[in-house]
Amino acid sequence: MIHSFPESLALGRGLARSLGTRSASIGVHQFPDGETLVRVKPSEGTLAILVQCLHNPNAKLIPTLLASDALRRSGAERVVLVAPYLPYMRQDAVFHPGEPLSQSVIAGSLGRSFDHIVTIEPHLHRTPRLGDVFPCSAHAVSAAPTLARWIERTGRGSLVVGPDEESAPWIRAIADLAKLPWVVGRKERLGDHRVRIQFPPLPKCSRAVIVDDIASSGGTLSVAARALRREGISTIDAAVVHAIFAPNALSRIRAAGIRTLVSCDTIPHETNAIRSLAMLTSALRQLLT
Repeated sequence: MIHSFPESLALGRGLARSLGTRSASIGVHQFPDGETLVRVKPSEGTLAILVQCLHNPNAKLIPTLLASDALRRSGAERVVLVAPYLPYMRQDAVFHPGEPLSQSVIAGSLGRSFDHIVTIEPHLHRTPRLGDVFPCSAHAVSAAPTLARWIERTGRGSLVVGPDEESAPWIRAIADLAKLPWVVGRKERLGDHRVRIQFPPLPKCSRAVIVDDIASSGGTLSVAARALRREGISTIDAAVVHAIFAPNALSRIRAAGIRTLVSCDTIPHETNAIRSLAMLTSALRQLLT
């Protein structure tokens, strides 16, 4: 059975239909002091799949851990977490004295509560594989094929653009699948909210699609768009996987001249145009077989 938190009901039901199984909703009760009580339906069979969108993570991580315990106490021998967006993966090192190693703390807590974790494009910097982070089995689903299909459908003859050199392998994979040229910029961080991006000589094209795995302030997309426009590209679109987006991010991005901005539905947002259901269904089928 697939068990879903209220915000993830649509995804949970879609996964249940695709996998030919049943779905159930998890009840959530908030006490006056802020504590949370969750209630799950008895698990059918020995495997339970828990679906939870983990944006706004500080409010959701505790209920997620409690739900895993409740599922085991209701009969599940194995519990799988499907979290389209996985938080706290960015801080993979202690950058300044007195800071925690956030990635290790969160991965340890989740990994001790679940037998397997499935997510889409975790924001890993220096960590090669998601399985290197978690004490349990973990699988990172690539959004590259889905993004490549969107780029193909919305206009051929495009240039696939990555905002920084770290994104080069991922951008190349997307471009190869779409059979398009690609380029990555050289990003220099000037402060908490300021970056500079420079691109190498660009191939001749009329449209560029900036692709990024995560977008928050909109600063990187905006700076990249302006840099591309200075190079003579007239039409600039953008596609991101995880639409975190601060309140003023969309206006900032549109002011930079980005024509169309889309995101995957890993985090609910008005820009959601790319569904994650097929990606997650495929990963779960592989796991179940």
